[in-house]
Amino acid sequence: MTPITGIIITLNEADNVTDCIASLALVCDEIIVVDSDSQDDTVERAKAAGARVIHQPYLGDGPQKAFAVPQAKNDWILALDADERLDDDAIAAIRGLMLDDPATAYRFRRRNFAGHHWVKAAGFYPDPVTRLYNRTTSGYLPKKAHSSVKAPKVVDLNAHIRHFTYGDLSHWITRINQLSSRDAWAMKERGKGPSDWRPAVHAISAMLRKLILKGGIFQGADGFTVAITTAFHAHMKYAKLNELYENERLANHSEPTNPDSNG
Repeated sequence: MTPITGIIITLNEADNVTDCIASLALVCDEIIVVDSDSQDDTVERAKAAGARVIHQPYLGDGPQKAFAVPQAKNDWILALDADERLDDDAIAAIRGLMLDDPATAYRFRRRNFAGHHWVKAAGFYPDPVTRLYNRTTSGYLPKKAHSSVKAPKVVDLNAHIRHFTYGDLSHWITRINQLSSRDAWAMKERGKGPSDWRPAVHAISAMLRKLILKGGIFQGADGFTVAITTAFHAHMKYAKLNELYENERLANHSEPTNPDSNG
């Protein structure tokens, strides 16, 4: 089997990283974890599971996933998020690949879970993701949010990655809060300005896309849950972008304190 390097990016993923490494170890002979200053014991658990850990403050999604690639010993790279696992069919598919064409990358179907419930509605499945690629021809785009692999050619595998997206519905809301903050930061980093109308417009657009274009309106409770949470995420990331600019404006226009003043 052609040697493969597995790469995971982490931030406070102590509950996930061990199982993710174990999953990659079934097809990879090297595993690198890029950790962005975790405050839990992610790093210790990653090392105990056999991964090499590299410390790097968060650069954004694409740059962070690309950071370890030059330090890998293999040209073939398999990237997973810490809350993802290879399904049995993915393990079998990877083991069966010749990997003799560096211009070809491989795309998997992703099963997204909320707790033990596989959410299939409104575009949550098959949710195709390209994760196995050769670094000599392909790699993650330098997008700070929601990056993806760009490759000369992509082959779809009838094989799955399990994505334990949310522990339960409460965790779903917590993750939207976390991810919308990250997305707002990424948008500001690439120069997107504030707008009073964008939060509402993007929320409405996201709702219609999930309900109508993705068929969520016909897919029961899951369809509406995906549509509503996607709209909420869209609204909050643009609202938080506005908030970042507002906080920056207030900080720049605050009156300096005179230490010699008697009040």
